[in-house]
Amino acid sequence: MSVPAASGADSASDANSAAPGADRVADEIGRSRRPIDPQAVGALLTDPGAWSIAHVERTGSTNSDLAGSTDVPHGRVLITQEQVAGRGRSGRDWFCPPGAGLMFSVLLRIPGIPADRRGWTGAVLGLAIVRAMDRACGVRAGLKWPNDVLIDGLKCAGILGEAVEDAVVIGAGINVSLRADELPREDATSLMLAGGRTDRQSLLAAILDEFGVLLGRWAAVGGDIDASGLRADYRAACVTIGARVRLELPGGDRLVARAADVAVDGSLVVVDAFGARSSYSAADVVHLRPDR
Repeated sequence: MSVPAASGADSASDANSAAPGADRVADEIGRSRRPIDPQAVGALLTDPGAWSIAHVERTGSTNSDLAGSTDVPHGRVLITQEQVAGRGRSGRDWFCPPGAGLMFSVLLRIPGIPADRRGWTGAVLGLAIVRAMDRACGVRAGLKWPNDVLIDGLKCAGILGEAVEDAVVIGAGINVSLRADELPREDATSLMLAGGRTDRQSLLAAILDEFGVLLGRWAAVGGDIDASGLRADYRAACVTIGARVRLELPGGDRLVARAADVAVDGSLVVVDAFGARSSYSAADVVHLRPDR
């Protein structure tokens, strides 16, 4: 059955009825992208004394800023509106329109966790972000090994950590209010596109609250990831476990297998088509559809 073309009056009416929705989206983006007020974030924290928050309008990399500073105290958090030399895993660049993401780094001095056990720090922050997205944004997310944050299989956040003498600097970049035409890659999404709330101050406060609790549990047992219960929590949130994956290994080799577990040392345990188990601590993971 053919549908008659709309008259000019009907078209105008349709355009006018669509405008309020577009206006609401524009208003939401505008509010979300305002500069973050560290004092406002502090007022939302359960334990304001646990974190020292600073904001800069524009920088190269918040990780590099904290790593390059001397005598930075434990719990210093650096946020930026725009990061022009952000880094992802394997040296990849990270770009985000000003104010459209939540980009921050934290410096940790955690003597209660031995240096050889701190490799889990990024995964613990990832777990905190997943919980905070649920709490502050109303969005269910999961973790792709080792610490990418996915919503409905699409990447919404990345995490990068590095050891700096006796400290750890851990940073995250979260897509908050990016529109579809602003996404950096086809397999990415944002909290706004996923239907979540986009108040960056509430999200940051929730992340820091969750991260503080998880770090406290971890340090209380000397950095034992199993005794703290954090490996179990991570495995429950990790959507890689049980998935058919392609591992892209250093040197260019590839392996298709089933992800079976994440080991105590943080490596990904996989089972190949012949039932052989192996583990990998460094690899890019691609989740495959069942028919691939």
